[in-house]
Amino acid sequence: MAIRESDVIVVTSPYIPGYRIVKVLGVALGITVRSRGGIGGRFLAGLRALAGGEIKEFTELAEQARRQAIERMIQHAKELGANAVISFRLDSNEISEFMDEIIAYGTAV
Repeated sequence: MAIRESDVIVVTSPYIPGYRIVKVLGVALGITVRSRGGIGGRFLAGLRALAGGEIKEFTELAEQARRQAIERMIQHAKELGANAVISFRLDSNEISEFMDEIIAYGTAV
């Protein structure tokens, strides 16, 4: 996977083909905490869960949170002086029944 956004290359591998890493600047992080939707959204999602299939409201919220975490990681990498992030990963944690934390991280180089 490779992302190129705002002159920062982001890859899941520990290297970037065709480039040489000259300095490791540290860990770049991007974190966001999101609610799983309001009471109405949870109610509708609960009804859809009974019928089976994708719960599109939550899929959309998850995608927005993922993008925001990645954007924040890229911004942090730029603040460190990086022009690339290697070994990029995404992680998520359930903080409560209604909140999730999404973390994007990698090595700023």
